[in-house]
Amino acid sequence: MSLKFVYLDHAATTSLRPEVREAMLPYFDEKFGNPSSTHRWGRQARNALEQARERLAAAIGAHRREVVFTGGGTEADNIAVLGRWRSACRSTGGNGSSPSAARGAVVCSAVEHKAVGAAAQCAADEGAELITLGVDEDGRVDLNSVMEALHARPCVVSVMWANNEVGTIEPVAEIGARCREADIVFHTDAVQAFAKLRVRVDETPCDLLSLSAHKISGPKGIGALYIREGTQVLPLVHGGGQERELRPGTENVASAVGFAVAAELAAAEQEEEAARLGALRARLREGLQQIVPELVVNGPAEHVLPNILNVTVPGADQEGVIIGLDLEGIAASGASACQSGTIKPSHVLAAMGRISDGDAAVRLSLGRTTTAEEIEFAISAFGRVIEQLRVEA
Repeated sequence: MSLKFVYLDHAATTSLRPEVREAMLPYFDEKFGNPSSTHRWGRQARNALEQARERLAAAIGAHRREVVFTGGGTEADNIAVLGRWRSACRSTGGNGSSPSAARGAVVCSAVEHKAVGAAAQCAADEGAELITLGVDEDGRVDLNSVMEALHARPCVVSVMWANNEVGTIEPVAEIGARCREADIVFHTDAVQAFAKLRVRVDETPCDLLSLSAHKISGPKGIGALYIREGTQVLPLVHGGGQERELRPGTENVASAVGFAVAAELAAAEQEEEAARLGALRARLREGLQQIVPELVVNGPAEHVLPNILNVTVPGADQEGVIIGLDLEGIAASGASACQSGTIKPSHVLAAMGRISDGDAAVRLSLGRTTTAEEIEFAISAFGRVIEQLRVEA
């Protein structure tokens, strides 16, 4: 096979679509104005920003005034969780010193992205009662545990739409419905779900939803937070009045424009692309299991993203597998990319009871540019890496 490099780490980031790049270019040059300026250059930038907001909102079934641009999914998660906690404390006159002072519980699952987990821990450091929802061996949250957590009257419940490491799709519609019945704010991190699943806030009950552009072939350094009208959150950074005073600072117009284009394309192609990726993932899974019979697939057989395959090779060295694949020209990861570039034990697999010393867990994630030929190349390369590691052992 003539292939030399195969990128199978699309859950970490994606390449910029040509259409997105083309749409962004004018805002680095002749349309460079500051949206807060009142002259024609500023008005031109403001119009572009608001059009981007409207287009992004339409892609998720929201109103444009409900979309706040952020510096990425991590910032959106932090505003949603920590900003909501602080708002609840202020609205009830509490200082966060006790759960009863301000409906002060924060609820999140044990498999959340580090952005949510760290924000929830920060709230706990400020006085919140932190309630962590366990998951089953497939990484799914139990609805009964959600109902039990709601008895604490939390100020926010945060459960991701789909997991970034193993691809498990959480029952967000059911969780959101229960939160709405109890008048509890519900946040979901949809960074990995959007473009792979149908993500619409007008169809799924949620009050806060996080997105990131670079996961959908948009630019890095920009995300968005959907905030249902009437939901109260506080800013984490203070300064000007931009983005409803929730994200002060001069707006990144070029990236907002690119984000909107990427979101429109992703939403339009979602159903067809999900089917294509699902077929490629199935072939990858089948091929790896044939070449490494003892391979364990982490995550459910159903209710899983069509582009993420997380596997464990018993008795193999994780770093050796990742480096070996890299030497073969295959980009893969051992966990979330948000781990300072190092290979660390996965908190997701640990919560699922699927991690042990001496086993290699590998995430292979497919994307818009992945081809059937690349999948066959990856299967062969994976087999060569495992065989070489066994020889060396």
